[in-house]
Formats: sequence, structure tokens, C-alpha cells
Amino acid sequence: MDTILASRYPFLDDASDFASEHGVDIDMLISSDTFEEARRRGVDRLESAIENSEVSYVPLTNDYERLMEVMSYPYARMIVSTINDRFLTKRYALAEAVRMNKLLGEESQSTVLSIARSLGVNSTLDDDRLKMHFSDYLKFSTRIKSPDWKLVNHEIYKGYVFLPHEKFDRVLQNALQDKIESELPLPIPDNIAIAVTKDVTIVKKSMEIIKNKFEPKFSGELVNEQLPPCIRTLLANALHGVNLPHSGRFALVSFLHTIGMNSEQILALFSQSPDFDESKSIYQIKHITGELNGTDGYTPPECHTMKSNGLCYDPDNLCNSGKMNHPLTYYRIKTNAPMPEQKKG
Repeated sequence: MDTILASRYPFLDDASDFASEHGVDIDMLISSDTFEEARRRGVDRLESAIENSEVSYVPLTNDYERLMEVMSYPYARMIVSTINDRFLTKRYALAEAVRMNKLLGEESQSTVLSIARSLGVNSTLDDDRLKMHFSDYLKFSTRIKSPDWKLVNHEIYKGYVFLPHEKFDRVLQNALQDKIESELPLPIPDNIAIAVTKDVTIVKKSMEIIKNKFEPKFSGELVNEQLPPCIRTLLANALHGVNLPHSGRFALVSFLHTIGMNSEQILALFSQSPDFDESKSIYQIKHITGELNGTDGYTPPECHTMKSNGLCYDPDNLCNSGKMNHPLTYYRIKTNAPMPEQKKG
């Protein structure tokens, strides 16, 4: 039994086998003093996910510490399931996936391949090169909008896409995130819900602090029907905690800033994303809006750029009328407002 591997990747069958070898069951996990450290670490997994969008690292030097790490994973899942909040579920799933991605960079190709297969990803090695079946690559990479992730930009042979180690790991991050999201919430019996009440309260408090700190407070500037479909979709995704690609964030921030929203209101929108990082988001928003360098900020991308970036969603009749070349033009027509002055960016 590779206890190091089991503790680093507690979603693997090896982790379950490790727990079984030590005779651990759910009743012991939630009530025994022996597993108090596992319960504490389970709460820590969630609090670091809420605050940093990544499960924190702890050193694991012996089998006792590794067993506590393994058992903290199902305990965290029980708390997430008991709370049953979409924001927490998505943020936790992302945090576990980001942690795995970082750890995979330290692993051999054979270990990475084994983990990929445990996640149900059809993959193999070919002449010491990692490759993944194109169907799985498309399934887990389509939300990564950078052009270099497009299938045409990769070597493909007999239905398999060759990927460098770091890209392969990034795809597995999405696979694990989707897996965890699909599994939660778990059904929680009443006795378990009662046993975890104290830790549920702790996690809820941390979650509410983050959510309340950045709760969107719109003052009527936005009317959904007046927004172009591309911006409307990006806005809805941001409000519902869907991760936006960098190009999507740039387009949304620059558009909202141009029509009059301030940085605090824009920051509130992005706080709903599961990968929200306050300091990074503040910097990105203030860079786009020009607050960092004392300028008027960037103009949102034109329609052809939005199309190139895969951000042209559900164009309507006005979009297809032949006179539409910019999301701001759409907004001006819908609101009968003067066209904002174009800024260089």
C-alpha cells in the first residue's frame, strides 16, 4: 500500500483501502477522539477552499498523519453535503482539483496516468509521451478558452491527443472538479448531521463572511434586456459561480466599466465565482478600468474579437442585422444612449 499516494490523492481507491486496512468506519470518524485531528483537518480543507480556492498543504511524515489526511476528505464531503450550498460545493470541488493539479507536477508520468484512469479519463503513454482520447480532451478542456487549447493546435494520432505534462494535469483538474461536483451533495443521515453540527456552523460562518463581504448590490444600472447576448451570458455565468476564461473576464469588466459600473460593483460580481481571489480580482479589475495607472481604462472587445475568443453567445436578430460590430453599439441602440467615447487599449 502506497500510503503517500493515498494521502496526496484521497479520492483514489487506494485511500479507501488504506482506511479499510485500519478498520476505520464513519461512526469512528465522526465520534472517536482518535480522529479529532482528521475532523479538524476536514474543516481546514473547507476553510482554505473558501478563503483561497485551494486546499492547503500539510506535511505528512508518517502513516498516522497520512491516515488523518485521508479521513479528512470524506469528513469535508460530509460537511459540504450537510450544508448543501451551491457556492460551497463548487468552490470546494475547484479547491480539491487545484491542489491535485499542483501535486501532479511532482509525479512521474506513470503515476499521472494511473490517476487519470482512476478519474475515468481514457489515456495512455506512447513513446514516453502522455496522450488522451480526443473525446475526453474535448469534454474537459472546452471551458478553457485560450486559443492554444483548441484541438487543431495539438498533435493527434488515431484519436488520441498528445499533451505535455502540465497540460495533461490541467485537463485532469477539470475532470476531478466535475467528478466531485457530480457526487455532492451526498445523502446525510440525521445522526451524522447532528454529529457534525459544530463544524457545519464553523464552515457556514466562514462561507457567509465571504459571501456577505462581496454580495452584489446593484442599483439599477443594468437591465438584462438591454445587454448584448454575449455580455448577458458572461454576466449570468459570473453571478452563478461559473468560471470565466480570462478573455471573458476582460470583456465583462471592460463593458461594465464603460457603461458606468464602479470597481466595487464589478468585484462583487466576480466574488460569486468558485475560483474567486479577492486580491487578484481587485488588481485585474483596477488594471482593466484604468485605476492602477490613472487612465480611462480599456474598451471592451469588438464583435469579431468576441467571436474569435469563443464569446459570441446566442446572437439575436439585432446582432445579425448587419450593423452590429461592437457590444457597445448594441447597448447604445437598446438604450438610445450616446455611444461611449472609444478608449485606446
